[in-house]
Amino acid sequence: MKDWIAATGGRQEAGHRVTFETPAAPRVALDTTVMTPLAHLGVLDVEGADAERFLQGQTSAQLSLADGGFAPLTCFCTPKGRVLANAQLMRIAPAHFRLIMHASLVPSLAEHLAKFAAFYKAELRVRDDLALLGLIGREAPALAEVRFDAAAPRPWHQAGDEAVQLLAHPGPRPRLLVCLPAERVEEDWQRLKEHATPVDNAVWRLQDIQAGLAWLNAEQRDTYLPQMINWEALGGISFKKGCYTGQEVVARAHFRGQVKKRLVRAQLDGGLLPEPGSAIEDANDKRLGEVLGAELDAYGEAEVLAVMSTKEPALPLRCAGQKLKLLKLPYAVERLDPEALAAR
Repeated sequence: MKDWIAATGGRQEAGHRVTFETPAAPRVALDTTVMTPLAHLGVLDVEGADAERFLQGQTSAQLSLADGGFAPLTCFCTPKGRVLANAQLMRIAPAHFRLIMHASLVPSLAEHLAKFAAFYKAELRVRDDLALLGLIGREAPALAEVRFDAAAPRPWHQAGDEAVQLLAHPGPRPRLLVCLPAERVEEDWQRLKEHATPVDNAVWRLQDIQAGLAWLNAEQRDTYLPQMINWEALGGISFKKGCYTGQEVVARAHFRGQVKKRLVRAQLDGGLLPEPGSAIEDANDKRLGEVLGAELDAYGEAEVLAVMSTKEPALPLRCAGQKLKLLKLPYAVERLDPEALAAR
């Protein structure tokens, strides 16, 4: 649990959830500017003279693209190409990189990378002294600019300085992730609260689902190829860089078209949230895939991200005893080179 959450007045619950007394929070987020503690996300820093060279051999991102403006998605894989953690990468200073990922994966990734960092002038730091806040809504960019003195960046870019960073994420409403020292949270939260309504962090997670963006957790570690969570369609894989752990398998799957499962977005016809790992079955009771995450939308129905077979299913589909309807993703499921994304 994170001590800084108390400064927001939110109630910490199991599963990295934070709740407030705001009723119908997803509906409130449709029409107003809201804010939430992103307790489900965590921070790992990599610093040192060899930090860039070290990360270049470990991650799917092209490190030179992380220039303090563009903040690419990335992932770390096993030699068999399975994702150990997927993250967003920022450059804080020339020899200082910051990774944002699901909080449950920070310790295991730090332990994994430490085995290789010993051969470089690079230090890993789990940043429990930092807090992550989310701002959602039309006024979010202006609110962040006034409070943090930095113009809001475009999606997958960063702004700010070494103390406070802003990251823009895609979604149905403007979204900004704010990374700041935990000691500042109480003051900043109270000032932001004058113009934004506190809501559960489930609202941010819902918008991730609507954006087709899956953050794997510790239970999903070492399970999926990056393409199975559409990571190359989001610009999270550079196919133009040199070798990194798992690169051969990831590239082979891409160029030979061997990806048999993909991330899908769906909606259930009821308000029962399926647990991660819940089976998606077709009309013949055949298991087609499993749920990665689910949240209730503004109308009380469950929206889902799942990894599912690319074969044409036998309809109707169901999950957790409810009918499941596939929804359109907000992006094309095709390769998006981060080099092109950075140049936009």
